[in-house]
Amino acid sequence: MRIEVDYGLCEANAICVGILPDVFDLNDDDELNVLAPEVTPDNEELVADAVRQCPRQAIAVVD
Repeated sequence: MRIEVDYGLCEANAICVGILPDVFDLNDDDELNVLAPEVTPDNEELVADAVRQCPRQAIAVVD
């Protein structure tokens, strides 16, 4: 499974960055970057939390 972001929806609110700073990052232009797109057993629960808390529902996990 991997993380996908719909950049057309993403407003770079950085809630996901606060949840998983090793996976999500905002660059100098306030654009979201996915640093580690693979969902692992170690981060699966926090990725699901980031998906749920995204105010624009721009983050998804796909197979």
